[in-house]
Amino acid sequence: MSYFIDRRLNDRHKSEVNRQRFLDRYRTHIKRSVEEAVNKRSITDMERGEKVSIPARDISEPVFQHGPGGKRTLVSPGNKEFVEGDRLRRPGGGGGGGAGEGSASNQGEGMDEFAFSLTREEFLDFVFDGLELPHLERKALLDLEEVRPVRAGIAREGVPARINIVRSMREAQARRIAMRAPIKRALREATEALEAEERKDPVLRNPARIAELKAEIERLEKRLDAVPFIDTYDLRYNNLINQPQPSNKAVMFCVMDVSGSMTQSHKDIAKRFFLLLYLFLERNYEKVELVFVRHHTAAKEVDEEEFFYSRETGGTIVSSALTLVDEIIRDRYPAHQWNLYVAQASDGDNWDDDSTTCRELLVKSLMPRLQYFTYVEITPHAHQALWEEYESVQAEFPQRFAMRQIVEAGDIYPVFRELFRRRAEH
Repeated sequence: MSYFIDRRLNDRHKSEVNRQRFLDRYRTHIKRSVEEAVNKRSITDMERGEKVSIPARDISEPVFQHGPGGKRTLVSPGNKEFVEGDRLRRPGGGGGGGAGEGSASNQGEGMDEFAFSLTREEFLDFVFDGLELPHLERKALLDLEEVRPVRAGIAREGVPARINIVRSMREAQARRIAMRAPIKRALREATEALEAEERKDPVLRNPARIAELKAEIERLEKRLDAVPFIDTYDLRYNNLINQPQPSNKAVMFCVMDVSGSMTQSHKDIAKRFFLLLYLFLERNYEKVELVFVRHHTAAKEVDEEEFFYSRETGGTIVSSALTLVDEIIRDRYPAHQWNLYVAQASDGDNWDDDSTTCRELLVKSLMPRLQYFTYVEITPHAHQALWEEYESVQAEFPQRFAMRQIVEAGDIYPVFRELFRRRAEH
């Protein structure tokens, strides 16, 4: 019998560590299941966990077993079915392999897929894995809220966690030398005087002087012993100050078309896209503000509740939304202090020559200040004038302007990942 003894140190959260290792090992399989789950979910059901399955054949683990060892003599019976050189068919190849698919069969065997549940946090980790805000930069100092503690020399006061051991011991040594030096000098002088007195002829010795010197030596030795090895006066602490840091604050403008040409199905797709964007930003960035803009013939800045649930509708003038975004940026978000992003969703329908106005607004005013502009067109039909005008904007700003088409709900997550995938550093 063999025994395997694991002598590795395990903390109290061993199961949590093992679970994380499992998730990392089968990340590809889990991510595929998560992508399928995202496309099936409703608008209000994006934040719960998910039950995922992994093919059993993909989670096989190495095992320990005893080798044959030594010399063995085997006698194998012959057979009437096979001869040397025959190729054997794999068991279960004709269906009915036990995996739940195919026709019935009396051959082969299989195993059910391994199923387990992801928590909400784990599910969202896989949903947004590999995504980021493109071209995020550190801007000029915006305020003193974003600071970083930095070393700023040594201080006499501080908390125990910041004590500087080496500097404190050095101060203690210097203090002991300074305090003990005059005492040692006086002690040496008294000892020499006592020795000189005791070397005299017994007739000439002064007993009173000898007693006085011995008392002085005893007093000086007590003073030496009384000098502490370390004193609170010696303690020195690492001094930390808060140094203002360049701000990487960002603002995302969510612009949604709610005109009459946007059917309820189109609006649901747009809302799911923006909900994904909202969850992504809230989960991954602390310094991102969201501005919600709805528009038909007129644009209006709204709160989160109204953005997702208002039923207001009307005609379509897309430039009204872009004009409002431009005004908000000028009033509240200077480009030298903020990273500016815009995500726009529409069905592409627009009023007459307004698409040209949109292109001019983007090229002349918005794009020179924006980090990134994304446009998703929700339509199964051919593109209209707005898409064509936006193509010219994309040609002029290829790295900072992206546009994609969404035909059905299943396209939302793949398009979202394509728009916000992590770019390689240049």
